[in-house]
Amino acid sequence: MNLSVKVNNLFDDRVPPAEMVARAADAGADAVGFRPWFHQDDLDAVRQAAADAGVAVSYVSGGSEATAGPAFPLADPERSAEAIAELERAIDVADRVDAEYLNVIPGWADDALDPAVQRQSVVHALRSVADRARSADVVLAVEPINAVEAPGIYLRSSYDGYAIVDAVDSSHVTLLYDVYHQQITEGNLIANLRRHVDEIGYVHVGDVPGRHEPGTGEINYPNVFGALADAGYDGYVGCEFTPLTDPETAIRKVRRMLDAPEG
Repeated sequence: MNLSVKVNNLFDDRVPPAEMVARAADAGADAVGFRPWFHQDDLDAVRQAAADAGVAVSYVSGGSEATAGPAFPLADPERSAEAIAELERAIDVADRVDAEYLNVIPGWADDALDPAVQRQSVVHALRSVADRARSADVVLAVEPINAVEAPGIYLRSSYDGYAIVDAVDSSHVTLLYDVYHQQITEGNLIANLRRHVDEIGYVHVGDVPGRHEPGTGEINYPNVFGALADAGYDGYVGCEFTPLTDPETAIRKVRRMLDAPEG
């Protein structure tokens, strides 16, 4: 497994992006991620700093530029054209900065709409851009989010996420399994990861409560990493948390857990 760091989650926003990347690399990161995708100048600096440090750009995130929100409006059939256009622009930006993955949060639920209609809207949008993602060699990583912190979010369950990914049926659309969100939403982490490892293309980590570094809360991360290793997961484990200590110490802590997981 490769360790990625979503640098502007761990580092203070006053730190220049290039410095964030260099510090993450020095602490043991194999790759870095960044948000949001529409901050092109910052992303160009991240791409160059990653090249200088010899690490990959694993991931960019961020939803609709129009609202500066975290989610693309994929679940709203009336905004389908807008959602597809935003995804296409985001794919092009990810391609420009050599990012391997684009994080996709599929928007907000509408209680007045049939859930099946909303799901079909999400599937339609992802299918519509799958070929563009393939051409750019960018993988769309669809992420469920917990509804405790994001009331009204459309995609909450990893199981619903697997169903969407399976329906799209593209090698360039996968599930981003955020251990933090799924501990809050559904638990059963290890059995879920083992059973669905082939549908998971990216993993995010943060502990519960508080979304701090692994080892500060209730999740047994050495066991989680051991289960991922035993299941054959060889993708990215992305640090997406607010550290209680300095960022480098937190990154090294996760690095040690990954290098010596417990089964």
